[in-house]
Amino acid sequence: MKQIALALAFVVAAPAAWAAEKLPLSEISQYLNRLTTIETTFTQVNQDGSTSTGTLWLQRPGRMRFEYNPPQQAVVVAKAGSVIVHDPKSNQPPEQYPLNRTPLSIVLAERVDLDRANMVVGHGFDGTATVVTAQDPAHPEYGRIEMSFTDNPVELRKWTTYDSAGTKTTVLLGPLTKGRELNQQLFIDGTPGVSSADR
Repeated sequence: MKQIALALAFVVAAPAAWAAEKLPLSEISQYLNRLTTIETTFTQVNQDGSTSTGTLWLQRPGRMRFEYNPPQQAVVVAKAGSVIVHDPKSNQPPEQYPLNRTPLSIVLAERVDLDRANMVVGHGFDGTATVVTAQDPAHPEYGRIEMSFTDNPVELRKWTTYDSAGTKTTVLLGPLTKGRELNQQLFIDGTPGVSSADR
């Protein structure tokens, strides 16, 4: 269950020779601010090397849904400032966390400004993608998120989160479908199988 929640919690500095290749923070901020909705598949790699797959829906600002494939079948929903973890295998009520205590709140913010003082603590190029490491400037203890962006056009490809204990979780994104109207039930219903096609 903790590993599922860590998916919500969104690099070594590149050599100087690659410095000119990295995307400016202002361009990445503009890209994120232009995003309205995303639908994609994902692969999650946990700290222990185990993996999970599923479908991700994102609606900025403030909404996201991870729906994990069998055998896990868990659903994680971010909405109204909270992250809610639904696990059908558990007999316990859904777990709930404040969204602003997870690094992913940076991506889901109404306005993303990576040039904000002390938000970005790493900005480099790994030979393939621009990697930006960001944290909440007011609460760095909440953890950090490393986001990888490719160019031409700018595209978010993956993120790695580190929680307050340093636990690492990576989410690799499939092809992104952007701008499609999403079924709002996705961000209300915690049961698996809610589809954006069901309007």
